[in-house]
Amino acid sequence: MTGIGDQRNGVESGYAWLRLAVALLLATIGCVGMWSVVVALPAVQAEFGVDRGEASLPYTLVMMGFGAGGIVAGRLTDRYGTFRPVCAGILLLSLGYAAVSQAGSMASFAALYGVMVGVGSSVMFGPLVADISHWFDRRRGIAVALCASGNYFSGAVWPPLLQHLIATVGWRQTHLWVGIICFASMLPLALLLRRRLPAQPSWIVAARSTAPFLPLGLAPNVLQALLIVAGVACCVAMAMPQVHIVAYCVDLGYGAARGAEMLSVMLACGVVSRLAFGLLMDRIGGLATLLLGSALQAVALALFLPFDGLVSLYLLSALFGLFQGGIVPSYAMIVRTYFLPEEAGARVGMVLSATLAGMALGGWISGVIFDLSGSYHAALLNGLLWNLVNMSIASWLMLRAWHCGRTA
Repeated sequence: MTGIGDQRNGVESGYAWLRLAVALLLATIGCVGMWSVVVALPAVQAEFGVDRGEASLPYTLVMMGFGAGGIVAGRLTDRYGTFRPVCAGILLLSLGYAAVSQAGSMASFAALYGVMVGVGSSVMFGPLVADISHWFDRRRGIAVALCASGNYFSGAVWPPLLQHLIATVGWRQTHLWVGIICFASMLPLALLLRRRLPAQPSWIVAARSTAPFLPLGLAPNVLQALLIVAGVACCVAMAMPQVHIVAYCVDLGYGAARGAEMLSVMLACGVVSRLAFGLLMDRIGGLATLLLGSALQAVALALFLPFDGLVSLYLLSALFGLFQGGIVPSYAMIVRTYFLPEEAGARVGMVLSATLAGMALGGWISGVIFDLSGSYHAALLNGLLWNLVNMSIASWLMLRAWHCGRTA
């Protein structure tokens, strides 16, 4: 296998773009686990006769399974390549949906979702993003951003279909059909990922043989820890509008429907943002993109404090989506810039799992702060403080990059 110059199999080749398209399709289909549990919640709650808190447990377990599974799948990808972990994820996801359709209690429903659906879906996010980063050099930013948009596309495609199926055949048959759809559509796509990774650039080979390898003058695990903290911090801030915009609209008297529309606007603009930031990332690098995205996210969060009119909230939802979409893909770009390629799966998996943990923590802590204060203003201020942590880390790493004489 040759490197950049191979027009058939190498970096920036036609096959690389085909592989990106396959990864995006796999992510769009396979990230269904993040959305099906939310759409099915009312029907499942009604059948099992539990309160809203207990009915929300499956979502928490899915996020935990998604995060933990992404780390394990990343390590397996580094060791065995992408094809086998993806196939394992597809089987786990498909069997998980079949098993969920037979759940006899909320406890078994939640456990099956977390252990099988959550872990199975996780393989279609971080490991695929890491894989795609190997196949692009000059256009790595837009390629990673496209692949990382798969979960957003999944959020646009699956919920209407799931809602229609649940209303037509019930939640149990819907889950069974989702399992069949995943197996039948994803396994043939996975066969296109069997090709081995392209050859690595000569500087990577030299760096591997040089001890110690110190990215940005730091021990690799120190840089990894900083990126994990940054990932948690940015997504605690990001979660406040994304998780609570519907409830915020209800509190203001605008109704849940308006809030759902604002969330859709936010996610749609998030896709546009990821693609735009991906193009920018190819010019300015991952660290600069992270810092810019973090600063813009802080601006958007701050604007929610003085403006709460209906039109203002629609505009702010669009602005927030446009400003924050480039943050998550930038972590994959940073990892591929400053770590060795054979570590990409595990390290990208850890950082992206940290962002999911940040979303889960941010959604929960914003609700707690609202309960204590009776206002979302305090939750927004909390988000701004977490955002400042992210900006501080990104700024310091940028200074390290300049000091080391190498741009991000």
